[in-house]
Parts: sequence; structure tokens; C-alpha cells
Amino acid sequence: MTVPGGRRGGAVTIADLRAAARRRLPRMVFDFVDGGAEDELTRNDNEAAFRRLTFRPRVLVDVSERPQAVTVLGRELATPVVLGPTGLMRMVRHEGELAAAAAAERFGTVSVQSSGSSVSLEDVAASVTSPQWFQLYPWGDRRTVENLIGRARDSGYEAMVVTVDVPVVGAREKDLRNGLTVPPEVSPRTGWDLVRHPAWLAGLLSHPRPTYANFVGLMPDARGTSGLAAHTNGLLNPATTWRDLEWMIRRFDGPVLLKGVMTADDARLAVEAGCQGGAVSNHGGRQADSVPAALDALPEVVAEVGHLADVLLDGGVRRGGDVVKALALGAKACLVGRPWVYGLAAGGTPGVERVLEILRDEIDRTLALIGRPGVASLDETALSRDFASSVVSLLTT
Repeated sequence: MTVPGGRRGGAVTIADLRAAARRRLPRMVFDFVDGGAEDELTRNDNEAAFRRLTFRPRVLVDVSERPQAVTVLGRELATPVVLGPTGLMRMVRHEGELAAAAAAERFGTVSVQSSGSSVSLEDVAASVTSPQWFQLYPWGDRRTVENLIGRARDSGYEAMVVTVDVPVVGAREKDLRNGLTVPPEVSPRTGWDLVRHPAWLAGLLSHPRPTYANFVGLMPDARGTSGLAAHTNGLLNPATTWRDLEWMIRRFDGPVLLKGVMTADDARLAVEAGCQGGAVSNHGGRQADSVPAALDALPEVVAEVGHLADVLLDGGVRRGGDVVKALALGAKACLVGRPWVYGLAAGGTPGVERVLEILRDEIDRTLALIGRPGVASLDETALSRDFASSVVSLLTT
């Protein structure tokens, strides 16, 4: 399936790609991609937070040029959108994480490759010419962590993103009700759901089965993919502390961004530990529920460390206008996760490219319509007066 851009019948918005993904994927796989933890309050509020915020447009401004380039962790990006880390993407489509790296390279940005990816770090790095970023969970086994960091460094990954909001696995209740397994198995409980999506099923059966590619060979006692899944979940370490992070930073010896920061206190500690950046993130609402929307937490973090580190926003971005709002609040760029997976499901690598094309074009159009000649001109004055005044108050107290 191709995903034509901007033509009749094509995907015009991220919502169109989500709808296409929903049609193509079995329910259990779509829910794995789209769902959140428990009652999904945080998952939904991540998106609603952007709708609560409005622009304050200016007119008769020369917006004939509207550059989007930003610099994050020393890397110049052509657009302020980074493809965030998502694991097991060959469960969605056979290209998996390779599609994110290829699309990011084509659009002059970067993808963050998950340590739980279904394509190995080495294979992703070899598939493109521009360096990607590597994501790491602070597993409890230091030998495993050291192995992954060393492989990422040797493969040319230029930055490391450490995700710290998963001390235990969140309660994704849709996955439990659907009987999701890794990889999905045909059983009396799941069979009809799988076979009524023949294109997806044919792709699954005609390509290597999804697995945790970076852990193959590291865990000889784990039996098959389901064994690897259980073993990696067992490596999650609720005893991880800032000292463990400092050790990881020393081992990588390159730029590090901490993903999962939601408070000024933790942002400050991240910088003190040696991080050059932080992603304000609640894991897309897939971990703790009833925590604030990422956008609502962004001003606090920017006020604390925005002058010391690169702050990114992760969670709820579905429009280019959302990216503009986040940048107006002080973010350097936005991570997107579900949107690029919708694109992958809908159309493979061209579908992921379409995601970046949509967001790039919407950012450009929004800048023109609110009277801002490029992302460098964005600040809190681009937002409605009531919200802007509250942000200014926060930044000056």
C-alpha cells in the first residue's frame, strides 16, 4: 500500500494515517500501538493539552521565509521533529525500525532506535549514512547495559537517550484483555482477529518473526521470542538511581538525553548528572496514569534548565501546529512516537515519510498564518494572552 501525499484519496493528516493503521492492523496490534495505561487518562490528556492552547497571531509580518532548522545535542535538524523510540516494530510491518531511520535521513532529521527494537542496532546503523540516536532502558544487569552501550557507540550512534520512567511495566489493560503475545500467535482467542487482516498476516508470515533483535545471543537461557520478552521485562530495575545514570553517561562518552523528565527537580538533577538534554515525557501515557500531560509539564522544566540543556517535548503531538506550540513554550524539538508507527502500518517506509511531510508542511503553514518568520522567532508571545501571562509568571518567579 502506498500513501500518496496531498492528493485525493491520500493521507492528508496524521488522523488519516491512524485510521488507515486501524484498518490494516489486527485489533490487538493496533491497541498495542495506540493504547495507554489503565484508564488512558494521561494518554488522552497528552493530546487534549494542545487543544487547550491557542495562538496569538500577528499580521503584516514578512513571512516569505520560514526556516525550521534547529540544533539539538549538537546536531542540526532540518525540521524540529525527531522520530521517537518504539520497540518491536516488525510486529506492525516487516520494515520495522529500518523505516524510521530511512525516513528521518530523507527529511534531514534523526530517529531514536529503541534498545527493544526488532532490528538490531548494527543493521539499522548500516542501513543509512547519517548517524542515528540510541535509546536505552537502565536494565538491572550492568553487563547487558554495557554491551548495548558499547555496540551503539561502535556502530556510530551519536547520542544516547536514556528512558527512566519504566521501573516496572505499566498496566496496559487493552493488551491484557486482547491476549497480546510477542510475536502475535494464532489461537482460539486471537485467531479471528488475525485472519481477518490477511495483508498484515501475510507480511508477518513471509518475513522473520518479530523479536528483540538486540538481545538475541545475549540471553542463551531464554527460549524463543516469548522467552526473550519475559527476560527483558525481568531486567527492569526499580532500584535504579542517579548514580547508575552517571555510570551510563561515562560509559557512552557522548551526548545524553534523559527521557521521562516531568519536574523541575528531576530536570536539574539530570543536568547535574551530566545530561545535555531532557525529554519532558510521560511515556505517551503508557506507564503511569493520572499524571500531567507532557505539554503541561513543559514550562516548569524549561524554566529550570532551558538555558543549560536542550529540552524536548514527547507526547500528544498529532499536528504541526502542536510542534509550534511546544516550541513557543521553549522546547527545542518534539519527539513523535505513535504518528510514525501509524505511517509504518499504513504504508511502510513511504508512510513514515508521509508523517514527516505532513508535520513539516503543517509547521510551515502555521508559522505563516500566525505571523512568525521561522521557528527561531517563536516564544510565549505566540500564544494566547492568558496562557502566555501564566508562562511569563512562571519564568520570572
